[in-house]
Amino acid sequence: MNQCPRSIARIVPALVLLPLLAACAGGPRTGAGGPAPVTVGVIGLNDFHGSIEAPRTAVMVPDGQGGARPVPAGGAAFLASAVESVRKNYTNSVTVAAGDLTGASQIASSLFLDEPAIGVLNRIGLDFNAVGNHEFDQGTEELLRKQTGGCAQHTARKPCQIERFEGAKFKYLAASTVRADGSTLFPATGMRSFGKGRSAVQVGIIGLTLKDTSNLVSPDGIKGLTFGDEAAAINAQVPRLRQAGADAVIVLIHQGGYTSGNPDPSSCANLTGEIKPILDQLDPGVDVVVSGHTHWSYVCDYGQINPAKPILLTSAGVYGQLITDITLEIDPRAGKVVSKRARNVVVQGDPYVSPRGPVNNAADLPRFTARPDVAAYVGQYTEAAKAYSLRPVGKLAGPVARGASGGLGNQGGSLGNLIADAQLAATQGAGAQIAFMNPFGLRAPLNPAADGSLTFGDIYAAQPFNNTLVTQTMTGAELKAVLEQGFDDYQPKQALSPSAGFAYRFDLSRPVGDRVTAMTLNGQPIDPAANYRITTNSFLAGGGDSFSLFNRQRDRVIGLSDLDALEAWLKATPPRPVPAEDRAGAGK
Repeated sequence: MNQCPRSIARIVPALVLLPLLAACAGGPRTGAGGPAPVTVGVIGLNDFHGSIEAPRTAVMVPDGQGGARPVPAGGAAFLASAVESVRKNYTNSVTVAAGDLTGASQIASSLFLDEPAIGVLNRIGLDFNAVGNHEFDQGTEELLRKQTGGCAQHTARKPCQIERFEGAKFKYLAASTVRADGSTLFPATGMRSFGKGRSAVQVGIIGLTLKDTSNLVSPDGIKGLTFGDEAAAINAQVPRLRQAGADAVIVLIHQGGYTSGNPDPSSCANLTGEIKPILDQLDPGVDVVVSGHTHWSYVCDYGQINPAKPILLTSAGVYGQLITDITLEIDPRAGKVVSKRARNVVVQGDPYVSPRGPVNNAADLPRFTARPDVAAYVGQYTEAAKAYSLRPVGKLAGPVARGASGGLGNQGGSLGNLIADAQLAATQGAGAQIAFMNPFGLRAPLNPAADGSLTFGDIYAAQPFNNTLVTQTMTGAELKAVLEQGFDDYQPKQALSPSAGFAYRFDLSRPVGDRVTAMTLNGQPIDPAANYRITTNSFLAGGGDSFSLFNRQRDRVIGLSDLDALEAWLKATPPRPVPAEDRAGAGK
């Protein structure tokens, strides 16, 4: 590629440009020796999910003895310091993300429509973000507000509760998200220029989400949008960026893979997943792919997997626990990347105590201090969230508690029934017929005040995981099989709490796999061959609590949060009666 057209293309009309381009094509761009390669640092992250507070989780890293050790990681103030530390190593840098920066977020962010997550990322200095599926959790109009700012209300939650929302200073990119008129929801690409004169280089960036986004979010929120094939969208943009003068092309894609073997955030052992067939189709002009969605961390020289595709592939895990430090060496005379490398950096913060014991700092890894301005900003929202917990959310006719545990396994009791009913009501628009709640997801009873009132703090304490609701299709046979998983001999037994209208019986004296003895919906036996629409929280839908068969996810639709569903259910009928019937129990 020639350097000559880069500046000319911006200032002369097309008819004048053609002979100039022809003249430039005939000779070298620079004299003998030419300029030295230009170093550009790329700082990558993905799947932040509004984790503005330290998530009190760990990154597993090699222990040097063939095993792995946990390192405390995450938290916006630590993330800001880590990004700043890496950025200082480069004269030229760009900070990018591969989607799901908002949605399925911590309570201090989600309560405020993820405005604080955007505020944190603005302070960190993010430049571009590919739209992920969770960016659509609150619908298209709310996502557009995230970019442009303002206080227009598009959801049940009121925006701008703490401060006027100014919007994202970074740019959303959506090359494959197309409106009915054929335009993309956000720009498909961006460009960054570095250096001057003969040493000037340009980095082109393509951003997009996965084509299955329409199956992962509520249809009502994405009306009029289609999500195209990822490789086709990328390949359409690569020549356009190159023609515009891009010397390097980076793809930000909300799709990813998995590795296996001993945990190592910068390894690429046995890469699998949906990202591979996309990479195998890409235009040779792609240099780097920053990926996400799977919440996995890796750094891959994909040329070792497919020599025809020498792409550098990265992912920084989840929750801001890692950032990827990518180094590109770009030859301005040749107009191409001549060297590229990457590593994942653990965003090490304060130690904490997990259910398994203390998680201490690693002396051999960098430890970052909390950046004061970001810590103070996050503090405004965490304090506001505490006050919000006193907000009334409805009334209940009496206390509801988690069921007993013992010989018949763990039971959800009236609390499990109540939450299942709320989740069914919230997802009937997605075709839900049955909803289930897992007893281990119930952490505190609901004990209303004398007048029956409950606060947000009450319902948050009952189910504090901030899950979203997932509705999917299962056959009657698959439904029986997943209920059987609650009664196998491999994990603590638990009977899922069903919504009103569904009932089942089990007999623990029978062989494993044949302990569910009856299932009915509205008094009629479940047909093993028929399809049913089933709602669970996202934890169960991902196979949590050993209910792995829920992870089938056919015709999946993502709904609102479990807390929003419960609040709406309580408000709809004050006081809400206590569901005390026995929907799951021992019997023939």
